[in-house]
Amino acid sequence: MVDFAGWDMPVQYTSIIQEHNAVRQAAGLFDIAHMGRIKFTGPDACRLLDHLLTNDVTKLVPGEIRYSLLTNESGGILDDVLVYRFEEFYFLVVNASNRLKIVDWIAKHRAGFDAAVDDITTETCMLAVQGPRSLEALLPHVNTDINRLAYYTGCEAVIFGRPGIVSRTGYTGEDGFEIVVEASDGLDVWHTLLTTNRETGLQPCGLGARDTLRLEAAMPLYGHELDESIDPLTAGLSFAVKLKKSEFIGKDALAAVKSAGIRKSRIGLELTGKRIAREGSAVIIAGREVGKVTSGTFSPTLESPIAMAYVESSMAKLGQTVEVDIRGKRESATIVNLPFYKRG
Repeated sequence: MVDFAGWDMPVQYTSIIQEHNAVRQAAGLFDIAHMGRIKFTGPDACRLLDHLLTNDVTKLVPGEIRYSLLTNESGGILDDVLVYRFEEFYFLVVNASNRLKIVDWIAKHRAGFDAAVDDITTETCMLAVQGPRSLEALLPHVNTDINRLAYYTGCEAVIFGRPGIVSRTGYTGEDGFEIVVEASDGLDVWHTLLTTNRETGLQPCGLGARDTLRLEAAMPLYGHELDESIDPLTAGLSFAVKLKKSEFIGKDALAAVKSAGIRKSRIGLELTGKRIAREGSAVIIAGREVGKVTSGTFSPTLESPIAMAYVESSMAKLGQTVEVDIRGKRESATIVNLPFYKRG
């Protein structure tokens, strides 16, 4: 157990590799109650969110979920989030380390909008069931056919007889679901999922496997690939930035970045040796530092070290051989396509 943004969080229950492989091959259960959950209601809920987020909230229909970002006036990333639309409310899921910052940011920009904003993080519990057998693990316990849910859609549902939300979302690169229930129901739902899924191979998984899984899927992590010094276009997240929509905070700055051209690119690296390139390791081409590693790990699926890095865009060529400085010793690596892993 470790402290994570003020929460006691499990790094691992068995081993990181065992939990990682369970998600890739069967199913894993994650406690993600630390993720911030903010509810928006009122006539201007959509308009407020559209003002705050880079993606187009006005296009959402009930049941849809969209990946988006909050940026500051200079285009720096405050957080990457998921925004849900339901019939009576909108729902924002934010990173645990940024929750209080984002709650304050929303309060700062609420003036002129007829909308109620409620941080319901501690009133609710959030769990994730991820892996190719996740549907099998969860389907018998929900009062609706969640098999009909497309990726990035969700619904209000009854889960083990308790009211909640189910969405087909996740942070692992596998098929899977995330569920929200009342905080008082969280422990019972966790235990019931585990005790009723011995045949599916559902295993509890911690932060360690969550990190190796998301890195194989090339999903950025705030504080590593994303922060206020990085804009979404440089981070390779232009799909979540709609510069043609109505005004939003940071729009002018992002338009200027697009006009000037992207100077750094997020890339994937496969290392030839066995050493792991950690955050901050220099990426070197022809004796010159051209970028730095943001995340690195041993990939249990590929059985080799992998990393993501930002490098000068002119150097971000697939197949390019580079060197990575790992504690004073250089290791050879190759620039590869992202993601490292994509499910069939």
